[in-house]
Amino acid sequence: MFDPVQLRTFLTVAQTLSFTQAAGRLGLRQSTVSQQVRRLEAAAGRQLFARDTHGVELTEDGEAMLGFARTILEANERATGWFAGTRLRGRLRFGASEDFVLTRLPEILEGFRRDHPEVDLELTVDLSGTLHQQLAAGRFDLVLVKRHPDEPHGRLVWRDRLVWIGSERLRLDPHRPLPLVVFPPPAVTRARALEVLERHGRAWRVTCTSGSLNGLVAAARAGLGVMAHTQGMIPPGLSRIPARAGLPELGGIDVVLLYGAAPAARGPAEALAEAILASGDRLQTPGLRQA
Repeated sequence: MFDPVQLRTFLTVAQTLSFTQAAGRLGLRQSTVSQQVRRLEAAAGRQLFARDTHGVELTEDGEAMLGFARTILEANERATGWFAGTRLRGRLRFGASEDFVLTRLPEILEGFRRDHPEVDLELTVDLSGTLHQQLAAGRFDLVLVKRHPDEPHGRLVWRDRLVWIGSERLRLDPHRPLPLVVFPPPAVTRARALEVLERHGRAWRVTCTSGSLNGLVAAARAGLGVMAHTQGMIPPGLSRIPARAGLPELGGIDVVLLYGAAPAARGPAEALAEAILASGDRLQTPGLRQA
């Protein structure tokens, strides 16, 4: 029988690929995180992580454990809620960045609604920059957004990098302004892309602006330009621009959960946050594929 505490720790390490970051998220010492993972590996009789001086990676058995861990923890939470005799109620105003539309976030929300049918979930999809502003204005109880790694606020879901992506058929001329496909202000990816290009003295021009990720993906697939996008959520039909193109590095990006100030919604917000944190690795895989 696998210990739910060890399984939750395992999932957190799998999402961050860092024992240090997992310890910070869980509020534990790094040695405690390592110990819990070792005990889970002993219970499974298999090595779940490959560790070396360059970082942490899941082994084949670790990849298999991901699915089992999520299933066990979700069943445990449902059973706990049932026998505790307490059911969450109220309204939950949740905002999610446009980037997550094409991931498996809808599956997570479906599971949350099934487990908490008396919570009125209101979903808003918008740009991360806009969601940050509206959260500060009191319009949301919980948001799932991108932020710069140096910013201190929020519960880390995972850490990733921004990369340049575009059509495989796109050919870039280094002597001409870089064609950009971008969200409108105050999009986080737009701001980062323009700041990096200005800092490196690379000329650019905007060839498409859209508040819809689908619109940007369509433009990029058509070869209108390149996009700055999260490496772990590259949409189908697009690929990373190779290093030989000479585009400057865009740096890291964090995906975080931020809470609103309304105390009445704290319970539902915490429950949804835990569901997202437990399944955060699913957000780095595509959901419904586009034609």
